[in-house]
Amino acid sequence: MAEFMLHGDVDRPATLSVADLREWEQHRMEVVFDCAANGPQHHVFEGALLRDVVSGAGPVFDAGRRKDRSRFLLSVSGGDGHHTVLARAELDADFVGSPVLPATRLDGEGLDETGAQLVVPSDRCGAARYVSAVTHVWFGALGAPGA
Repeated sequence: MAEFMLHGDVDRPATLSVADLREWEQHRMEVVFDCAANGPQHHVFEGALLRDVVSGAGPVFDAGRRKDRSRFLLSVSGGDGHHTVLARAELDADFVGSPVLPATRLDGEGLDETGAQLVVPSDRCGAARYVSAVTHVWFGALGAPGA
């Protein structure tokens, strides 16, 4: 069973499996990738909202201060060596509110054995920030340059 570590500036770091992710409310996203190399590809993903999963780990920031929340990043790594970064503001309903998922199902098939897949529905091409077989989600603050 594949798992990933959720760690960084959180009170409750965790190791999570796809089954663990199913404990959060599941959301269904129909996504079309339109990459130049392969043409349009249609997929249906299901999973928890990444903002809910990170909130469950107790992010270390002042939730009442938007500017404090906006300086945090998420770095996501996959089993194939693919890495990507998201701004927490992309997930925050006060800013962008993008429904980013660590997916538990792809086209109706469970991802329990292969691991969760990061899904950023607003991205046109899946090669950019879709990460298969997630191994790590690091959450942390971006410091001021030179600090």
